[in-house]
Amino acid sequence: MPVVLLALFALVAVWRYQRELPLAGDRVEVRIERGASARAVASRLREAGVGVGEAEFVLAATLSGATQSLRAGRYEVRRGASLRTVLAQLRSGDTIPEKLTIVEGTTFRDLRALLAAQSELKPATAALSDSEVLAAIGATEPHPEGLFAPDTYFFDPGSADLDILRQAYRAQAARLAEAWQARAPGLPLRTPYEALILASIVEKETGQPAERATIAGVFVNRLRRGMPLQTDPTVIYGLGEKFDGNLRKGHLRADGPYNTYTRAGLPPTPISLPGADALRAAVQPEPTRALYFVARGDGTSEFSQTLAEHNRAVKGSSQKTENRAR
Repeated sequence: MPVVLLALFALVAVWRYQRELPLAGDRVEVRIERGASARAVASRLREAGVGVGEAEFVLAATLSGATQSLRAGRYEVRRGASLRTVLAQLRSGDTIPEKLTIVEGTTFRDLRALLAAQSELKPATAALSDSEVLAAIGATEPHPEGLFAPDTYFFDPGSADLDILRQAYRAQAARLAEAWQARAPGLPLRTPYEALILASIVEKETGQPAERATIAGVFVNRLRRGMPLQTDPTVIYGLGEKFDGNLRKGHLRADGPYNTYTRAGLPPTPISLPGADALRAAVQPEPTRALYFVARGDGTSEFSQTLAEHNRAVKGSSQKTENRAR
């Protein structure tokens, strides 16, 4: 091949290597799996909206020595990027951090399932029991429920699931300590752990932020009087995997450590992972004379001071539910 043609070919190759790549938008995201070949990476880039040819990408990756060092992860390619800059990103592992959101009111069992479903997390806890997980993160409590803070956590691909659990455990411990320090005087709660238990119940009883403190106030009133809390979520938690979505009268009558219909006081452990607002409500409950509440069916609750008032509220709530069902 004449020298002039070789030089022209080289110039074209350099231009294509450094030219701005067409993009489907101002920015696109692309996920690269572990062990993906240069050809597979090129395919994923094209699927994501990056205008690069497969042969062009494979050749550039081969000539630059990048074929054996393309890292997995989620990448962001911005307008103005060239093949050169994309390859540099893939070689350096300049990824977008992955994120995992723990929702308020989920259980530790839910959390373990969520972690197991994250393909970018190393499953270090897969073969560990709950007690072994607690030991691995340095926790001293015997039961994991409630000990992990609901929040959004960011991590790099390949991080261990234990890293997320350790962060969430420390965050919840800090939140609980802060809440306990700011607790109202005279609460019928002896320890921060009891506050955590109450917060977990409050979290499960309402999705209305404005009602959390009032519901906590009702439970505090019942605790002070030695009345059973009579809250369905604790019974459901006690049933565990046996619960089929339908809470029956027989469940409420069957005695057990989490049955707050048959036993007064708090259950032995939290029943969910409470958020910061539920923790705050548990230690700073709204002063109220109410001893009862019932769901109205629209997401809010009706509060009552006497059993007679409560029974009327329950009847009214049932009628509204029947009317909506017609």
